[in-house]
Amino acid sequence: MATSAPSVNGTQDLEDHTPSPQLGGLSLSSKTVHADDFLNKGQDVAPPLHVSTTFRYNKDPDQLKKWTELDPNTPYEGHIYSRHTAPNTTRFEAILSDILKGPAISYASGLSAFHALLVFLNPKRISIGDGYHGCHGVIDIHSKLTGLKKLDLDCPAEELQAGDIIHIETPLNPTGIAYNLKSFADKAHSRGAFLTVDATFGPPPLQDPFLWGADVIMHSGTKYIGGHSDMLCGILAINPKRKEWYQGMVKERLHLGNVMGNMEGWLGVRSLRTLELRVKTQAVNALALVSWMHNALNSTAADTAAIRQVLEKIEHASLQVEDIKDGWLRKQMPGGYGPVFAITMKEERFARRLPSKLELFHHATSLGGVESLIEWRTMTDPTVDTKLLRISVGIEGWEDLAHDLLQAFTSLAAEVEEK
Repeated sequence: MATSAPSVNGTQDLEDHTPSPQLGGLSLSSKTVHADDFLNKGQDVAPPLHVSTTFRYNKDPDQLKKWTELDPNTPYEGHIYSRHTAPNTTRFEAILSDILKGPAISYASGLSAFHALLVFLNPKRISIGDGYHGCHGVIDIHSKLTGLKKLDLDCPAEELQAGDIIHIETPLNPTGIAYNLKSFADKAHSRGAFLTVDATFGPPPLQDPFLWGADVIMHSGTKYIGGHSDMLCGILAINPKRKEWYQGMVKERLHLGNVMGNMEGWLGVRSLRTLELRVKTQAVNALALVSWMHNALNSTAADTAAIRQVLEKIEHASLQVEDIKDGWLRKQMPGGYGPVFAITMKEERFARRLPSKLELFHHATSLGGVESLIEWRTMTDPTVDTKLLRISVGIEGWEDLAHDLLQAFTSLAAEVEEK
């Protein structure tokens, strides 16, 4: 699948490693398995874990290059120090760049990626709405350091100036509702501003924000990219139209020091192999559960009466009926509406007690793993309704999850009747 043999740490190997042009026609799952084939250095089928932080220079003094002589366009010729590049994170980024359709850079966490984005673009104003409270915490730090001003997401376009940012999270944390990216891209670009998109809740194959005008895509790779609740990771992918930003961001990462660890890079590659299989299953499961609960709320059936007794509402992109009829939502999310949704209980005490009655859902923060999670969200996010529960759907059978939810609702309703 490749045609040349680059030098690796000063030693020429004999296998082909240049990405094949045929890769562009492969499916997502084929890419997540083979997009890094050109980096194979030995006979291992499973990529080895490299733990070294430093790498030997070429033994031939005539082959030694000063830092200023290195070619930034050939990043796979060798590694020097892992705060710059390392084998496992390089492999991880190679796959990400292919499947996200733009040069990708990995970071130690989602928030470190967002911080790096703000450091690089250094906007005077950022238009942002609800969403992950951690990003608002990062903005507060930048406001203290640089005077960055926060604008409402729906602010008039005239409040934006060249170099500013509209930052939008879609689907949104914690509700799973979606926003029309093209409308925000048009608004930003009309003022010379940039659209940055946190697509954590809508990873491939669910959506491609570059199609709708995003300048940068951000992921908390801890979630669906990692997919096993065992690694921290952040990702920035740059629209190829802005590819000149890539080297600047890589250079700043070197000095910010917010790189992924070797183990996390290795875990990331392992996780990407099954990305499509996991996310498709999770999205289908979530849609089935949302539909089941939504129907129960609008039913008079006796077997779901407990749900209506304690549950107030459900939020999820699949329930945005007008947006689906309008057409933009189906086009923007052709692969599914996302594996996260929120439910709001009729009373705070119901939200507090429901998680402890579930058997298949872990009561924990975070999301995106193969296991289903539920969180009384106010435990980690002080900005949300205290009656709200966030549900991250895993790969279990959705009927099993529905049965578990029903018995929990039933048990909760029984407690209400006793009182």
